[in-house]
Amino acid sequence: MPVIINGQTYYRTAEVCRMAGISRNTVFRWLKEGIFMEAELRDRRGWRLFTEAQIDKLKTEVNRIIEDQAE
Repeated sequence: MPVIINGQTYYRTAEVCRMAGISRNTVFRWLKEGIFMEAELRDRRGWRLFTEAQIDKLKTEVNRIIEDQAE
């Protein structure tokens, strides 16, 4: 379930994974490797919160990699 903070909608890692069609391990690996930027905010439990713009960038990265593998 998205979280709204100051009018901005944020999504947690599990939601982002579903939306982008990738695993949590992939998201965490890409964060560690710097392929995808770190989430700007975390909730009180320390869970990462991602904006829709960040999710769109992640989806672009997912598609880029799929295209690279197809060649």
